[in-house]
Amino acid sequence: MKLNYYPETDSLYIDLSERTSVESREISEGVVLDYDADGNLVGIDIDNAGVKVDIQKLTVSKLPAPETALANQGMHPTAQKPGGG
Repeated sequence: MKLNYYPETDSLYIDLSERTSVESREISEGVVLDYDADGNLVGIDIDNAGVKVDIQKLTVSKLPAPETALANQGMHPTAQKPGGG
């Protein structure tokens, strides 16, 4: 996930995925959701971000540890590749 702030337009774009957006829907004034070809949410665009969100502060909490992310993909974090690699 990437957060990109554009001061020249006072907009904040939150990239949720590397997939290309093919459809956009404005859900409230100045807040647009971007979707990929499969209908998955891939980004959020917030216009006038300086008014709508506190862009000076970012708090991240309770993200899964890399081990948890691997386990969710069916992989064990200490598993080795076949052949000992």
